[in-house]
Order: sequence, then structure tokens, then C-alpha cells
Amino acid sequence: MTTTRAPALWLAGALLAAVASVVLAVTIGPTDLGAADVWRTVVDHAGLSGALGTEPLARLQDATIWQLRMPRVLTAAAVGAGLAVCGVVMQSLTRNPLADPYLLGLSSGASLGAVLVLVVGITALLPVAAFVGAVAALVGALALAGSMGAITPTRTVLAGLAISQLAAAATSFVIFWSATGDSYRSILSWLMGSVAGATWTSVAIAGGAVLVLGTLLASTGSILDAFTFGDTAAATLGIPVQRTRWTLLIGVALLTGALVSVSGSIGFVGLVLPHAVRMATGARHRLLLPLSALLGASFLVWADTAARTVFAPRELPVGIVTAAIGAPVFALLLWRGRRAPRGLG
Repeated sequence: MTTTRAPALWLAGALLAAVASVVLAVTIGPTDLGAADVWRTVVDHAGLSGALGTEPLARLQDATIWQLRMPRVLTAAAVGAGLAVCGVVMQSLTRNPLADPYLLGLSSGASLGAVLVLVVGITALLPVAAFVGAVAALVGALALAGSMGAITPTRTVLAGLAISQLAAAATSFVIFWSATGDSYRSILSWLMGSVAGATWTSVAIAGGAVLVLGTLLASTGSILDAFTFGDTAAATLGIPVQRTRWTLLIGVALLTGALVSVSGSIGFVGLVLPHAVRMATGARHRLLLPLSALLGASFLVWADTAARTVFAPRELPVGIVTAAIGAPVFALLLWRGRRAPRGLG
């Protein structure tokens, strides 16, 4: 196999796996459905039943696929893809292998915004409040890092940790002081990460953010390759280091804020998937970014499928499943890569 064909084969395989994961996940559940039923429903709602000669499903089966399972599975796929891309970008910009999309306090800021609206019972504003909280955390982290001088990876990480702890403390205070009954249960489920309440609006938010911001971030492979060797190396290649870092950090924050607003805080996807892909294909970002996105989509689809089926009729927040899988896998990856050479592979 030539080196020029290998990336295309990796991407084709990952794309096929992601599409198959979405279709199969929709069929899994207490209602007996098949891949053909999913196809018929999609064709019917696209208005192509007459042209293709397919018969619509019964109303109950159609509603199960189109209103319940399809939005949830597509939201999980979009969130998984977006978090994986953000993880790759953050690890490259900060040159920190432990960086993830939540490094700048984005998750804690989003959690604070979400908890505030859940406590007062305005659930309709949850996505907006979570997004505003994530952006506010970004502004606070970058402002704090900038107040110490030039924004370097180390200062960015430290500022993000400080903002994260501050927002987490504020969230805990709000929960302790105000949350009771149903609001407490809703808050706990959201903080653990869940796509159980996903609708087509959730698909539009997460999917739109991934298509726009995720695509833009995934197109920066050559820039991120330069950042791998440090700011000086990037500058010698003609890259405006500070402006580029600011732009990419803001892009990551906006994408993460959009994703967290519909799913809550789901850990380990943006941390583990980039490491796993690097070990399999090397660290060239032109392949690493799209491949991480596709595998992240498949991973979160199956994690959420396990969350809703393993203990049926009870459901787990998907964040519990990703942590249960991600923590030991990440430890294994670190152990296997302890003697791996550094660089672009």
C-alpha cells in the first residue's frame, strides 16, 4: 500500500463506519426496526417516496425513528465529531497532550449558565445560557492570560484552570443554595452529559456548528503542523502566531460552547480520540483532524446507544459511559506510547 493511498483508505473506512453507526444505532431499541425502515423514513420525510416507489412506515414506527431516535443519534454524532476536532486543535496549540476542549474553562462556564436557567425553570433558554457561559469563560481565560503578558500555551492553560475552578465553585454554590426536587435532577443529568432530550433543534445547533466551525478548524492542518514545533518554528514559516492562536482558540470555544449547550459536559472524547488516532496514523494534522472527527462521531453514537440500552428501561447519562471507557483506554494509550518517538510521525 502506498503512502498516498493510505490516508484515503483511512478516511473512507472511517466515513463508512460513521454512516453505518448512525443507521444501526437508530435501529436499536425496544421497537423492532431495521436499516430498511430507517431508509424508508428518511426517504418519506425527504418527499421522495413517490419518486423511489417506497411505502411510508406506520405512524408509530415513523415517529420512533424520526422524532425520537434519529435526532438523538445525529446529535451524538455531531457532538462526538466536534469534541474530537476541538481536542486535536487544543492539544496542538498548547503543546499539551492532556489538553481537551474544556481546558479554558468552557465546560465550567457552560455549566454555570445552564444551572442558572435550570434553577429558575426556564429550560427553553438552556442552549443559549450554556453557550453564553462558555464564551464568557473563554473571554475571562484569555483576558487573564493576556494580563500576564504575551499569551503563551502555559499561561493559557493556567488561566483556563483558574477560570474553570471559579465557575465550578459558582455552580456548586448555586446548586447548594437553590436547587430542589426536579430541578436538582435535571441539573445533575445535564452536568453528567446527556443527549437524551435531543430534538431536531439540537441537531441543527450541533450539526450546524460542526459543519461551519468544525470544517474551518479541520482545514488548518498545515498550520497546526507548524505549531507542533513551537511558536518560533511557526513564525519562521510566515504564520502570524498570536493572531492565529487567538483565532483558533475562539473557534474552538465557539464550537465547544455550541456542543455543550445541547449535550452538557461529555468528557474524554476530545482527549482520548486524538491520541488513539495519532498512534494509528501518525500526527500529520491533515489526516488527524478529519479522521478524529469521524471516529469521534462513531464513538459517541455507540456510547450513547450503550447508555440507553444496557440498563433499559433506565438510562445512564452518556458522560458516565464515556468516562468509564475513556479513562482506562487513555491509561492504556499512555502506557503503550511511553516509548513512542515524538514529532509528526
